Amino acid sequence: MTLRFFRLLAGQLLLLFACAQAQAADGIEITRATIEASDEGYRLASAYSFELNHGLEDAIQHGVQLYFTTQIELTRPRWYWYDDKAVSESQTIRISYNVLTRQYQVALLGSMLQSFATLEDAMVLIRRPGRWLFAQRGALKPGETYNVTLRMFMDRERLPKPIQVNAFSSSQWRLESKDKKFQYRAE
Repeated sequence: MTLRFFRLLAGQLLLLFACAQAQAADGIEITRATIEASDEGYRLASAYSFELNHGLEDAIQHGVQLYFTTQIELTRPRWYWYDDKAVSESQTIRISYNVLTRQYQVALLGSMLQSFATLEDAMVLIRRPGRWLFAQRGALKPGETYNVTLRMFMDRERLPKPIQVNAFSSSQWRLESKDKKFQYRAE
């Protein structure tokens, strides 16, 4: 009886572990995040690792545009009051499929539009975006140390309204990273 119980318990634990691994694989992992000072200001160099599940790929194929938003926040710690929020910015990238041209299009909202023959080629631009100028020179005090919080997520609020109902209740439409926190000393 006890041997059977332990086998059942071990099977349940393995199943629980497998489910946790599968759920973790569905998220976005921030593989690289560095801030670089330039003449124009401060740029974020980042890279992300994730795959679109079958439901999201199917949605793109049927004309649904997906939006991926990167948010960055820099705060300066203060002992006497709340942290000073120096910078809080976001950047959104849209991916869509044009049925007539059979091309995938990636657009950095308000900036550029680029076409690709395959979904995998288009996803490279989302996973490894260009260096983003998120703050002008002078926004940070040189020599000060800032706490940086970075995250990326699929922005479900930008989906068409009929799809939003399903997107907010289904885990297939939930794709986001955990907050990546690190410190940056301004130059």
